[in-house]
Amino acid sequence: MNTFKHLLIILLSALIISCGSNTGQKKSDFIIKTNAIKGDISNNETLNLSIENKKKHPIDSVSYTLNGKKISNTSNLKSFKLGKHNINATIYFNNDKQVATTTVTILNNEAPKVYTYKIINEYPHDITSYTQGLEFYKGNLYESTGQRKESKLRQVDYKTGEVLKNVNLADAFFGEGLTVLNDKIYQLTWQSGTGFIYDVNTFEKTNSFKYGNSKEGWGICNDSKKLYKSDGTENIWILNPDTLVEEDHIQVYTNKGKIVEINEMEWINGVIYANRYQKDGVALINPENGAVIGVIDFSPLKKLVTQHEGLDVLNGIAYNPDTKTIFVTGKRWDKLFEVEIAEK
Repeated sequence: MNTFKHLLIILLSALIISCGSNTGQKKSDFIIKTNAIKGDISNNETLNLSIENKKKHPIDSVSYTLNGKKISNTSNLKSFKLGKHNINATIYFNNDKQVATTTVTILNNEAPKVYTYKIINEYPHDITSYTQGLEFYKGNLYESTGQRKESKLRQVDYKTGEVLKNVNLADAFFGEGLTVLNDKIYQLTWQSGTGFIYDVNTFEKTNSFKYGNSKEGWGICNDSKKLYKSDGTENIWILNPDTLVEEDHIQVYTNKGKIVEINEMEWINGVIYANRYQKDGVALINPENGAVIGVIDFSPLKKLVTQHEGLDVLNGIAYNPDTKTIFVTGKRWDKLFEVEIAEK
C-alpha cells in the first residue's frame, strides 16, 4: 500500500510539473543584438538592431517596437526619452512568428553643468516646519509640511514668517509636496496613496485623488498645463490636472545612470528643479527627456541656520516670478534663503 501511495505521489507531481510548464512562454529561437555597450547607449548615438538566428530559420521579415512604439532597425536616439526601455522584435518565418525581447538604457550624452548661487536675502522660517513643498502663486507663498500628527498646509508671509492660513492634516497622513494651478492647491501625502485638492482662496478641501502606478507621493510641480509628480524613484509622472490620471512619465538619468529619490520639485522657466532626499543639492531636469542638465550644491546653507537636534536636510524650493529669484529652505530650518543661480 505504501508503495502504491509513493507511486501515486510521483505521478501527481509529474502531472503538476507538466501542467505548469505548459503555461510558460516558448523560448524564442532568436536573440536581439544591439550596439549598446553592456545595455547602455547615449542619446546622441544611433541604436542599431539585428537578429541572431540560432536555428537558421528562413526569416521573412522583422518588426521592432520600443515600449510598444514601432521603430526601425536603425534609430537616432536624439528625440527619445532617457532611461530603461523594452525592445521587442517580432520575427516572421515559415508562416510562423516568434517574439524576442531585450532592454537598453538610454543615457544623456553630456554631464550635468555645475551651478553656484548667491544669497540675496534671508527671511525667518518656522523652525518646527518639516518642509515638504514650497511654491509661490500670485505673489503668495504656500508650504506643505510633513510628519504624522504634524502635517500642515499653509499660506505664509515669506518676509516675516507669519502664518496667514493653516490647515492641519488628519493624524494618519504624512504631508508631502504641493503645487498650485488654476486656483487649486494639489497636496500629496506620502504612503497613503492619496492626494488632496483645496481652493487656494478659502483653503477648503474640495476633493481628493488616488495615485496610479506611482505608489507614493513625494514632490509635485506644474508647467501651467500638466502636473509632474515624483514618487521616490527615478520616475516623474505626468498627470492630467482635471482627471489626475498619470498619462506618461519620464525617467531621470545623467550620462552615467539613473538618479533616484527625486523629492520636492519646482518648475522654473521650462526646467524642473528637484531636491534629492537626504542630499543638500538640487538637480535641474529636462522635462522632455528626463536628462539631468545641471546641479546646484546648497550644502553650505545648512550651516547658516540654527543648529539643533531636529535639524534635517535641505528641502523646499520655490521660484518667485515677481523677483525672478529662487527661495530655498529645509526641514526644521529657521531661515528661508532668497538666492540667485549662476553657472560655475
